[in-house]
Amino acid sequence: MKIVRSFTATEQELEMLAAVAQYHGFSKSSTITNLLKKEFWRIFPGGTDAVQPQPGARISGQDLAGDGER
Repeated sequence: MKIVRSFTATEQELEMLAAVAQYHGFSKSSTITNLLKKEFWRIFPGGTDAVQPQPGARISGQDLAGDGER
């Protein structure tokens, strides 16, 4: 079952979205989702209380052991 959500955008912004989606070969919905995820993890590399990284994910600024020592 799909959940319908909406957003407000100008015609120019919709054209920009269509161009980026076509460039990457994604749907417009996938493009929005991918851009959102990229920005979220850039701002919150360790996640938030509600959104945690997947188990085994590499987190920026942490070494592979996750203890901060090198």
